[in-house]
Amino acid sequence: MTTPTLASAQRVVIKIGSALLVEQESGELRHAWLDGLIADVAMLKARRKDVLIVSSGAVAVGRRLLGLGGRVLRLEEKQAAAACGQVKLAHAYQEALHGQKITAAQILLTFDDTESRRRYLNARNTITTLLAAGAVPVINENDTVATQEIRFGDNDRLAARVAGMMSADVLVLLSDVDGLYTADPSVNPTAQWLPRVEGLTPEIEAMAGKSRSSDASGGMVTKLAAARLALGAGCHMVIAKGAVERPLSAIEAGARCTWFIAGASPLAARKQWIANALKPSGALVIDDGAVAALKRGRSLLPAGVKDIEGEFQRGDAVSVKTPNGTEAARGLVAYSAKEARRIVGHKTGEIELILGYRGRDEMIHRDDLVLFE
Repeated sequence: MTTPTLASAQRVVIKIGSALLVEQESGELRHAWLDGLIADVAMLKARRKDVLIVSSGAVAVGRRLLGLGGRVLRLEEKQAAAACGQVKLAHAYQEALHGQKITAAQILLTFDDTESRRRYLNARNTITTLLAAGAVPVINENDTVATQEIRFGDNDRLAARVAGMMSADVLVLLSDVDGLYTADPSVNPTAQWLPRVEGLTPEIEAMAGKSRSSDASGGMVTKLAAARLALGAGCHMVIAKGAVERPLSAIEAGARCTWFIAGASPLAARKQWIANALKPSGALVIDDGAVAALKRGRSLLPAGVKDIEGEFQRGDAVSVKTPNGTEAARGLVAYSAKEARRIVGHKTGEIELILGYRGRDEMIHRDDLVLFE
């Protein structure tokens, strides 16, 4: 497989670490650097790419505002620092993006938001709507409400979860290093740089080092953990040095970085997950016309559904059965069983009148559907 590029990606997630965005001594934001990054974001947006930013920095900024110094913070101190710092961080992104005539949106996520099916769908739908409107979501972990000492643990893994949730093509981890080496290059001068990685073997994972910043919770260990999540979702990942004026332009110009190569596309990985990893909660029985439509690559509409079996919620996996009971497909349903029973056999234009709100046109969208032979 050829090495992927930013130019070939349609949806890009960019993760920014605290050490890049915040002056370590003063706790002040590096506005000039941020402006350069956002100029790169504008470049991608001009090419009609979807861009999402996962940003650290709230704790690093807020701890200085509260006079908490550089020591290791207790959980409640970290949450308080995040509460103060997030306001300043969000304003900085809003101003920088506004300068490029781009609308900023703030999204705060917790681990549960990516694990709970309903909250996962709500987050995905909200972010999808923002991207369709041309906005750039700026995402961070919601430190102020998370109650466990170890949550995502770092924004590398949060970024990977976001990339998987949003079916991104490329995850960019901007770091203080220019890629993966066979050993920590700051300790071992003979360490060799790896331009691309096609599988996370035990030998690759053994190459990881440790974080060297008091404000950063990541390090190469968490970057490789992020790579495992991203590659599993069909998303390529690149680790690149962020401490340059235009880091994304530098990647495109051939700057040293390490690409982690996914073995499948995001859509193929998503469909494999639907087919193999999810247990159906119920079933939709469809007519012969709907069976033929699905084989032509169409979505499943309510008009083609004859009956509902079992109980399920919106976003659950369900079997799609032919009139003789054969499982023809499996997918993620857009309505609960209760709602589905009310709209089966009806045309899409009747959904709002029946349910009292405008839902999805499809019972199961073709991107959320896997056909069985």
